[in-house]
Amino acid sequence: MEVREIFERFGEAYFRDGEARVISRLLGEAPGVLATGGGAFMAAPVRKDIAAHGVSVWLDAALETLWSRVKDRNTRPLLQQADPKGVLAKLLEERTPTYAQAQVRVPSDPGISHDAMVRRILAAVRAHDLAHPELPPVLVKGAHDD
Repeated sequence: MEVREIFERFGEAYFRDGEARVISRLLGEAPGVLATGGGAFMAAPVRKDIAAHGVSVWLDAALETLWSRVKDRNTRPLLQQADPKGVLAKLLEERTPTYAQAQVRVPSDPGISHDAMVRRILAAVRAHDLAHPELPPVLVKGAHDD
């Protein structure tokens, strides 16, 4: 089922519970990148699980940037309302203090390419690794690193 269908049939709480279980399972598997939705990080157990298995990265974007990315999509159940931009603004305001708990913050600017954003994220995670030598490194230098 699509996220929208799960929300419609079972509600947001049901979706968030399943989302948390999937995130926990994926965090226990081989190392990788797990991109959660904005609501997932709001749950304290999810944040704790992420911190125990890796590093959390907040892709920090302004309201206008977020709106430009979602305004033409019907895949965001919480925005399927009369004033979706207003709902998005309220969600951003409510969620920002929790997002700020992420271990790494990376600004996401309008029009940035995916490649440039990946480079920005990698640089921020490398800086986190260097700033926290007491922790296991998130990134391991590989054959393709410079």
